[in-house]
Amino acid sequence: MTRRRLALGLSMRYLGYHAAGWRHPRANAAGTTSFAHYRTVAQEAEAAGFDLVFLADGMAVRARDEPEGALAQSSQIADFEPLTLLSALAAVTSRIGLVATASTTYNQPYSLARQYASLDLLSDGRAGWNVVTSWSDAEARNFGLEATPDYGARYRRAEEFVDVVTGLWDSWDEGALLHDKENARFLDAAKLHVLNHQGDEFRVRGPLSVPGSPQRRPVIVQAGASEAGMNLAARTADLVYTVPQSKDASIAFRKDLRERAASFGRDPDTIRVLPGIVPFTGATDQDARAGYDELNSLIPDELGRQYLYNQMGDLSGFPLDGPVPPPPAGAAVGSIAKNLYEMAQREGLTLRQMVHVAAAGYGARVIVGAGHSIAEEMLDWFHSDAADGFNICAPLLPVAISDFSRHIMPVLEKSDILTDRAIPALRARLGLPDIKSRYS
Repeated sequence: MTRRRLALGLSMRYLGYHAAGWRHPRANAAGTTSFAHYRTVAQEAEAAGFDLVFLADGMAVRARDEPEGALAQSSQIADFEPLTLLSALAAVTSRIGLVATASTTYNQPYSLARQYASLDLLSDGRAGWNVVTSWSDAEARNFGLEATPDYGARYRRAEEFVDVVTGLWDSWDEGALLHDKENARFLDAAKLHVLNHQGDEFRVRGPLSVPGSPQRRPVIVQAGASEAGMNLAARTADLVYTVPQSKDASIAFRKDLRERAASFGRDPDTIRVLPGIVPFTGATDQDARAGYDELNSLIPDELGRQYLYNQMGDLSGFPLDGPVPPPPAGAAVGSIAKNLYEMAQREGLTLRQMVHVAAAGYGARVIVGAGHSIAEEMLDWFHSDAADGFNICAPLLPVAISDFSRHIMPVLEKSDILTDRAIPALRARLGLPDIKSRYS
């Protein structure tokens, strides 16, 4: 059995995860629509030893003006279409994975399969697709709907969508392209396959017009924590993002996911679970706390309330210095709301403190401490089977990359369990098995 390796992803969300990061003196407030900003982030992450960069995405401006004035204070509304940006970054990097979100609700399988296969080929096998079903009505209204399709309908479509995409990615056998000028044979036609999918949601003939990459097909990523989301991940995903607020919760999630994978006939060791963490770090705990407090001091009250609204529902009727109440029914992302409420109860947080957590981590676990203590906690989670790695949700980019490299990475490197930085293809770098075509 291949030895487990600790994988590290970096979320490239805007200028970082912290809601007020754009106001920091070291931030480039215009960076969310600057290629130079993202190029710097990707190249610094690659040099630091991260395995992949990840671009979350939603197909709408999802920030609300609730309370009034919050929209004008949010930097997280102006950004690039992720596949366009990652294609550009593929040309200025060589060893780091490139993962982006795309919705199964507001795309079609053939065009999406073609886009990700192109990114995979352009990057020499470094692409990954984060599968989402979308949840916001703001996205629905951009596609002729008044509200998001119901949960069951979204996941039924997603299940079939992923099957069609992976089927299209199997269109080309290895060696299909001959480029034989002398005998006038560009292609071995026997190695090009027509899918002919006929399902409840889609009818797609194929074949795909993009040949395979060195990693055969892009890595599939998933982040759903609902029942249907976990089943989709267990059946189809190579890598799963989570946002647990405790080690025990992460152990339980990973164990559940692996058991579900086995029930689908998969080897559980072919799935990697990467919890999201937002590290505020420094040489000492005091340094880390000072950085955390500095960013929190820049959060306008209206913007902080909006972040809490997005994650836990409308709690505007409760005093900021009182306890955190249970989230109302119908919170947009129920799993995040539940995790945050349980953390507030466990740690005795006030609503104001929860605003800071929400604005700092957007649902991911916020850790404030000296680099060695954060690294030791990460290693403990790994060795306790709570994680196969981590998605680092940097609070401020690119500043947090150098902080992570200086204070956390040296301890991780000494553990000798990180991935091999010399491996360029993402699937191999993560220790995932080779993909076998359905036509093999």
